[in-house]
Amino acid sequence: MRLALALCLAAAPALAQDTAPEPPVAEDGFSLIEEGARLFLRGLMAEMEPALEGMDQALDEVGPALEEFGAEIGPRLRELVAMIDDFANYGAPVMLPNGDILIPRKTPLVPPPPDEPVPGPVPGPDGSIEL
Repeated sequence: MRLALALCLAAAPALAQDTAPEPPVAEDGFSLIEEGARLFLRGLMAEMEPALEGMDQALDEVGPALEEFGAEIGPRLRELVAMIDDFANYGAPVMLPNGDILIPRKTPLVPPPPDEPVPGPVPGPDGSIEL
């Protein structure tokens, strides 16, 4: 992120320099439009420069916290993506009257066959099941 911002800021002075020769005066309409566009872009860059510098300072301050957040949330997001598999398998979210949000699966998920059956509770001699 910082590299992209640095490249944008480095390119800004190069864009502001006028190295191309002026177009011939024979086409007054187009040369006036070009000059107006240049002046507009120069003014825009001059106004944006303080904001971009402030954004760079803010990124320097927030950067370590964002890196720590990414280190904490990254493994959990990978687990979630592994569970979801493909977003095309799901329909549009539905909000229930109580505020719950359900994301229905388009086709039911077929559970894998169990390797061995899970034993159920064993009733006692009087038929009761201990919880």
